[in-house]
Amino acid sequence: MKFLIVGLGNIGPEYEHTRHNIGFDVLDAWAKKHEATFELGRHAYHCTISYKGRKAILIKPTTYMNLSGKAVKHWMSVEKIPLDRVLVITDDLALPLGKIRMRGKGSAGGHNGLKDIIVQLGTDQYSRIKFGIGDNFRPGRQVEYVLGKWNAEEEIDCNLAIDKSIEMIESFITQGLERTMNQFN
Repeated sequence: MKFLIVGLGNIGPEYEHTRHNIGFDVLDAWAKKHEATFELGRHAYHCTISYKGRKAILIKPTTYMNLSGKAVKHWMSVEKIPLDRVLVITDDLALPLGKIRMRGKGSAGGHNGLKDIIVQLGTDQYSRIKFGIGDNFRPGRQVEYVLGKWNAEEEIDCNLAIDKSIEMIESFITQGLERTMNQFN
């Protein structure tokens, strides 16, 4: 049984470890835990993890955030992974830092990466982990905040939430969406 685990973010050193790239950071941490290494492929960096008899294809799109759906659609097709076995990890301004929510569907909520996935797949019926980054910015400073790096205090909460996100991914793969939402939400 195969799963596609998608971490959203932007490529390039200027975006590394920013709030908007938390999807990449979660996948990097999970890959490190399993001693997996990302390779450059079509539309994404990718690696494979075997977990409890299941195969997880991890992708970090190289299409930039606003075109993430192109990578998701491509890898679903190439790996023949159905929609119910796709999980997207994304940042969420509406959740406080460290809060994590799993959802099985929903609107993009203003997130351009999620918008493009909805457009490319023709549905909003895909699972996602929404990683709270908070909304501690002054009016007009949203872009600066989202593309900013964590401060030392935030990084502690962030690392704990990354660990929890990994537990949620592993639960999604072994127990499914509903049981994972019941356990973690």
